[in-house]
Amino acid sequence: MTDPIQQILTTTRRIAVVGASANPRRASNEIMGFLVARGFDVVGVNPGLAGQTLHGRPVVATLDDAMPLDMVDVFRASDQVAPVMADAIRLGARTVWLQLGVADAEAVTTGRAAGLQVVENRCPSIEWRRLRLPT
Repeated sequence: MTDPIQQILTTTRRIAVVGASANPRRASNEIMGFLVARGFDVVGVNPGLAGQTLHGRPVVATLDDAMPLDMVDVFRASDQVAPVMADAIRLGARTVWLQLGVADAEAVTTGRAAGLQVVENRCPSIEWRRLRLPT
């Protein structure tokens, strides 16, 4: 049986990174670059950076502007997860990935009840290496 994380990482193509940062010391910047380098079609979501590019990819103001999307990778405070989850459900995302330290049990339950795959408290880069996926 295939690891569910491996299934997500090998079938996802378009990823919205919510909370994308232009600061190279921020995890969201590093992971966005990691995903771009692995061939994913990535768009950053940050209203303060909308219209700019990060790692050669566009940054937009909202998830609506990031459509179409397969996965929403969340780099926001835990109290900001519920509205992101609601948008992901409304827009038909397949997966919501909550980064290390990002948690909202109620939003996770809502997402799963709506049929989304929800990954909690994990990092795609760490998981990529754990699964020994091609670099």
